[in-house]
Amino acid sequence: MIWLTWRQFRTQALIGLAALLLLAGYLLLLGLDVHRAHQDVLAHCAGRDCAGPLGAFADRYRLRADLLGYLLLVLPAVLGVFCGTPLIAREFEAGTHRLVWNQSITRRRWLAVKLTAVAGGCTLAVAFAALLLGWATGPVLAVEGARFEPVAFASHGLAPVACTAFTSVLGATLGLHLRRTVPAMAATLAVFTVLQLALPAFVRPHYQAPERTRVQLTAPIIANLGKIGTYGDIGGLRVPGGPWVIDTSAILDEAGAPVGHTAWFQDCMDHSSLTDLPRCLADHRIHVEITQQPAARYWTFQAVESALFALLTAATAILAVRRLRTRAD
Repeated sequence: MIWLTWRQFRTQALIGLAALLLLAGYLLLLGLDVHRAHQDVLAHCAGRDCAGPLGAFADRYRLRADLLGYLLLVLPAVLGVFCGTPLIAREFEAGTHRLVWNQSITRRRWLAVKLTAVAGGCTLAVAFAALLLGWATGPVLAVEGARFEPVAFASHGLAPVACTAFTSVLGATLGLHLRRTVPAMAATLAVFTVLQLALPAFVRPHYQAPERTRVQLTAPIIANLGKIGTYGDIGGLRVPGGPWVIDTSAILDEAGAPVGHTAWFQDCMDHSSLTDLPRCLADHRIHVEITQQPAARYWTFQAVESALFALLTAATAILAVRRLRTRAD
């Protein structure tokens, strides 16, 4: 049965292995370059303020790190659609499942071998790629404090590995239920997309109770904001230490009152250049109240999300077994 599964999926396996080796080679070269550049920056600014040089270092590699993150984000979907879905749906379309079932192979063993071989192989491949990606781009994410960003979180650590196991089993299960490859592919992609949108927005922030804290807005922090609204609302706040900022108040003064309609704030906004604006605002000792998940919870969140995907994988596999048992042919 293992040999038969290999014969059926050897083309996909060999193409996937070649692509994995190419990706691994690129990540190895990139990682060596990133780590060497990071060490050079730290060595040249030892004993001084490293914020500027480290920011330039992160800017240099940000695009490549982001693109690789997106690649690892969608890789579980690609494997689920093109490896997991045809696993069973193609058998039913061709009718070859009847030949196997008429031999000494039981239906459960037939399903178990297929799921273990294909889903297990896909999961190991993504685990290897995620490990290399984390090593290669780790210094960039550390400088940016961006490990909790949705794409970075879903493409590093344990999360993409557990997600791959789920999408592979999901694709096979949908193929078993729908018995048509193309509809099962579309359904697998749809479920993956919904999960990747819903998890960071509605589920992940509640793995642990968030903390409420106050952040003083210094000139460097203000300069790196993504948005400063006309009346004091801000966006893109990044706090030193890399916590996940879930919610941010409008800009407040020392007494905790909003500054958006004050004369001095409007004067800074209207008459300061982009270079001078951060200092003009920071001189008034402003702050914001934020809801955050501390950076120290990163691996706890990775473990919780992986456990969630493991439960989904187990539930999906049980549905596949029940469907196989109740379907006559």
